[in-house]
Amino acid sequence: MSGVWIFDKNGVARLIRNPTRESFEQKEPPYPGTATAPGARPRVLIYLPANQVIRSFAELEQRLTELGWSRYQPNSLFRPDLVQFHRSENSAHLISLPTNFDHFKSFHMYDIVVKNRSFFEVRDPSAL
Repeated sequence: MSGVWIFDKNGVARLIRNPTRESFEQKEPPYPGTATAPGARPRVLIYLPANQVIRSFAELEQRLTELGWSRYQPNSLFRPDLVQFHRSENSAHLISLPTNFDHFKSFHMYDIVVKNRSFFEVRDPSAL
C-alpha cells in the first residue's frame, strides 16, 4: 500500500494514494500563522517574559526590537515578500519572515526561538 497516512484529531488514520501537493494544502489557513496541512497541529509563538501569544506582525516586530533586533533593508527589490531582522551590522544572525502574517509558519517560529531561546517558545494553542 503506497501513499501517505494522515491521522485526524481522533487518531483515525486514512490513506491518501498518489498524494499531490494540493491534497495537503488548504486555501485558507484555519488559524493564521499556523501549519495548514491536514493532521498538522497548529502552533503559536509565545513571548515568555510577558507570557504573550504573538498574534500579529506588529507585536512580533515590537518584541524583536526590544531584544536588539532591527530591520535589515538591503534593497527593496531583493525579496519584497520578506522582512528581515538582524542583530547588528557585524552579526551573521538574520531572521527572515514573510510580510504577510498569514504566511507565518512553524519553521519561522522555530527560527525565532533558536535565535532567542530565553524569550520565545512555540506551543500548542490547546495547552494555553
